[in-house]
Amino acid sequence: MQIVASNGELLALALALIASGAIAGVLAGMFGIGGGAVIVPVLYQFLLMLGIESGICMHVAIGTSLGIILPTSIRSYLAHKARGAVDMELLRSWVVPVVIGVVIGSLVANYVSSAALQGIFAAIAVVIGLRLIVGIGSMRLGPDIPGQPWRSVIGVVIGVLSTLMGVGGGVLNNTVMTLYGRTIHQAVATSSGLGVIIAIPGTIGFAWAGWGNPGLPPFSAGYVNVLGVLLVMPVTLIVAPIGVRIAHALDKRKLEAGFGIFLLIVAARFIWDLI
Repeated sequence: MQIVASNGELLALALALIASGAIAGVLAGMFGIGGGAVIVPVLYQFLLMLGIESGICMHVAIGTSLGIILPTSIRSYLAHKARGAVDMELLRSWVVPVVIGVVIGSLVANYVSSAALQGIFAAIAVVIGLRLIVGIGSMRLGPDIPGQPWRSVIGVVIGVLSTLMGVGGGVLNNTVMTLYGRTIHQAVATSSGLGVIIAIPGTIGFAWAGWGNPGLPPFSAGYVNVLGVLLVMPVTLIVAPIGVRIAHALDKRKLEAGFGIFLLIVAARFIWDLI
């Protein structure tokens, strides 16, 4: 049956969504991550507190995150593009493979458990976070991002894993681009555009996957909570440019380390739940 929350519980959820939206917007501009890596764990925790079935909490958190990061990614992308930092050629080459990956990820998410989604999120965050903290300056897979068909394969993988994490692709794209010699600033800028490509089909896919589920929280369209999208969206749009300015003011090493620490904190939160 549909979950009915009290006014107090809805107010608590609303305040948490607004606060997470402010943090997510800044981080979207700084790291090109769309804010999903913040929104997903916050939403997950509050959905549990509201008494939503634990088996779908992660699905709703991811689906709602994908809906929220769309406007955030657009705002961040336009700000980075105005500075000439986005690799438009790479972005265009990833449109089709990334969308294919998002479709695959949406289908997979409909058949895996909430715990499995938490594990995927935490595992990827730990690997990338440690690598960033240790330092990536000397680590290279090649002089530049491979051409076809490997570029398309990479795009599909980014699309699948980003959808299963509920993020805009920056968590993975930043790593791929820097491993192939691109600067962290260009990677962050290009990731903001990738977030737009991922969020549109991802939101539709999660809405479809959860449609008709009787345990959904109030104001949900499938696994996408409309209340969450409407509350967080304007906040992230307002603060995203602040993160862009911070990103361009920080040196490369501080940006890498900050991103790595952030990912480890998020991973630790999910690992704690799984223990």
